[in-house]
Amino acid sequence: MKKPVKKTKKRVITIVVAVLLVLVVAVAALVLVVLSKTVWYKHPELKGDPEIGQWYRITPEGTQSSDGSEWHGLLKIGSENKVAVYFFGGGASINEYTSEHGKDFFATSAGYQDFVSLGGISSNSEDNPFKDWTFLVIPYATGDFHCGTGVYRYEDAGGSKAVYHTGYRNYSAFLDAAQPYIGNPDTLLITGFSAGGFATSLLADDVIDRFPSAGNITVCVDSSLLLYDGWHDTAEKLWQAPTEITERLTGNNIVLDSLSALHEKRGNSVKILFDCSYRDDTLQQYQGYIRNGVMEKNKENGDIFQDDLARMVHDLKKNIPNIGIYIWNYAEDKETHNTQHTIISANAFDKLNGEKSIADWIYDAVNGEVYTYGLELLE
Repeated sequence: MKKPVKKTKKRVITIVVAVLLVLVVAVAALVLVVLSKTVWYKHPELKGDPEIGQWYRITPEGTQSSDGSEWHGLLKIGSENKVAVYFFGGGASINEYTSEHGKDFFATSAGYQDFVSLGGISSNSEDNPFKDWTFLVIPYATGDFHCGTGVYRYEDAGGSKAVYHTGYRNYSAFLDAAQPYIGNPDTLLITGFSAGGFATSLLADDVIDRFPSAGNITVCVDSSLLLYDGWHDTAEKLWQAPTEITERLTGNNIVLDSLSALHEKRGNSVKILFDCSYRDDTLQQYQGYIRNGVMEKNKENGDIFQDDLARMVHDLKKNIPNIGIYIWNYAEDKETHNTQHTIISANAFDKLNGEKSIADWIYDAVNGEVYTYGLELLE
């Protein structure tokens, strides 16, 4: 005897709903696990003496993100007498409009960045030549390439607003708080990606002054190129950066100006490195905004960026003869040929261009061997 059709359909629907509910619960659980290991992940606040190899937060009094929320730095003490000062990235405020529309242009809170320290050159990976170094990590949440000391105030429909471009104050207070745990390192690496790469060029001289015991110094800028005629005014008036930083900014290339000034002052006592993907799909968007007020990535913007990068590399090599350059094409799009933005925080151990990984390239420089790779991508 056949079962009634209606009962069979009802049973099928019940089974399908049950399966869907199980899938939803499983996906939700997976999402929670992922979030707990990424944006929700938090290192503990440092209390007492730090243990070697463990990450901690340090939250100096008076520091703040651009939205006024708490800001903190990250510290891991290594077993070697070597220190890396590592600046995170996350967009930029270029003018008053970008400050007023912060989240559209830059990270406005440091609250959800701790997990980044667990990857790339600050990771504990066996492939990482820096795994036993001390790391001082400066999260980014001020839109000012970590070099501002000012507050931008404006009025909108909601009343008076304030944007805290206080990256320099945050960085400085954190290093002051962290240095008593570090001692006198003999080797110093200053690096950062994206906005943190810009910060590396702007603040390297300041960092070096804070570690007088370090005789072996390397500076590495990862993925930082934006051409803008107003950099000096932005740094001086909007961010209110220290004069010793703004006075170096005389052209439209903030990294070229800063690294050239660093080399002119320090000479060959500081090894300087620069890396970038040849058609960076994030930097080209910001360059498009600077050029025509529109944030977008496309082949045309990639072509322009590639030409800009070729000129920058030429000028860097002219101004800093011993500079190491690494141009790469990781995750290149088949149609536009546009490429991934930044490398040291995630894919630092991948062999790029069939040769050295970025981590090994930097480590070679630390050990006195400065090499250049990938210039054929700019031809």
